Amino acid sequence: MSEYQGGPDHRHRRPHGVDDKTVEALGALSKALETTERARGHLYAFHQLTGGADLELDRAVRLLREAGHPEWADKVETEILGRNVIPGHWTFQVLEAYNDTYYRPFQELERSVVAELAQGRDHLYEAELKEARRTPGHPDHTLLPPGAES
Repeated sequence: MSEYQGGPDHRHRRPHGVDDKTVEALGALSKALETTERARGHLYAFHQLTGGADLELDRAVRLLREAGHPEWADKVETEILGRNVIPGHWTFQVLEAYNDTYYRPFQELERSVVAELAQGRDHLYEAELKEARRTPGHPDHTLLPPGAES
């Protein structure tokens, strides 16, 4: 992409003096943060699935007792029910540590870089890619959503 001064709207228009490498770097940083968002979602799924499995163990313990296997019910109850997923941590603590140690600092740094290098304008790389790939005049390749102003 060359020095680009067009764009769909002011929010996504490259500020004057921002070069191609900077736009590309901001795009890579944004993509990395988006991937981190997906990883965080998987952690929430891990949290919910593990919690759901732990709650289902109550039923398994009850059914083992009802089926006449109290020794196995006791073993499941004492060995697995409520067990830490890693030493000293339940899944909510893993999430909290991830958010505090990695996710929020990454998110804050990305915001700071965009504010400093692109006047806070997000998705410059993607906006320019959209402009380069759209077919002017085609009803499904419009610059803006209906009713939006540039």
